[in-house]
Amino acid sequence: MPNGLAGIGDSKPLAGRHAVVTGGGRGLGAAIADMLGRLGADVTVAGRTASVLDEQVAAIAKRHGARVAAEVIDVADEAAVEAGFARAADRFGAPAILVNNAGVAASAPFHRTDLAMWQKVMGVDLTGVFLCTRQVLRGMTQSGWGRVVNVASTAGLKGYGYIAAYCAAKHGVIGLTRALAVETARTGVTVNAVCPGYAETDIVEDAIANIMAKTGRSRDEALAELTVHNPQGRLIQPREVAEAVAWLCLPGSGSITGQSIAVAGGEVM
Repeated sequence: MPNGLAGIGDSKPLAGRHAVVTGGGRGLGAAIADMLGRLGADVTVAGRTASVLDEQVAAIAKRHGARVAAEVIDVADEAAVEAGFARAADRFGAPAILVNNAGVAASAPFHRTDLAMWQKVMGVDLTGVFLCTRQVLRGMTQSGWGRVVNVASTAGLKGYGYIAAYCAAKHGVIGLTRALAVETARTGVTVNAVCPGYAETDIVEDAIANIMAKTGRSRDEALAELTVHNPQGRLIQPREVAEAVAWLCLPGSGSITGQSIAVAGGEVM
């Protein structure tokens, strides 16, 4: 495997493990689902847009010969989560790996953050993590092995202006991660968070467009505003986040739990 997880080579250390990746159709989720398929996992790619999911499933299966399927799930809808995870388990068996990646972001000054915006962000970014994890954690603990990786953000480790709801939700994800890590410490299950900085994703492209529209700045100027806090002066690449998630899912990472790992070019130390 070139340019990452080099010690694994062409082996399939996750063979026989069923991994569910929420928000798996695009951006970070797509890269994570692809990486887990490459490592041998059976992958359920979950999201809200069937056509996007189907395209991703076909790509992973073609590249890696993995067993892959799509599930249309709104992670903020309890009934949809329960039904989607039941179908996934019927197909590939009980999930041994869950990557809670689905997320939304909304930008506004706090005085313009209304309850609808707050509830939408909390519903997907925090309650969605709760609902999905609840579907798999008991099975993991009963089997004696499991990996839960929550894709949080550097916004869960520090404050940013104009995204109060997002910061609050991601701080909540990290708190939930730590609580579950303590509860599951003796069960063979690990629970961790990965905290990317600004990454090359659709959400960041939307943020760039928003800055351009509101300030009249060029794309390069808007991008510079987002990368100024990264000592490396760049956007994080989805593959870099996927590598961190994959490492946490490996059998040899069993002593790593309750951690919030920044993938942010040194922005958070």
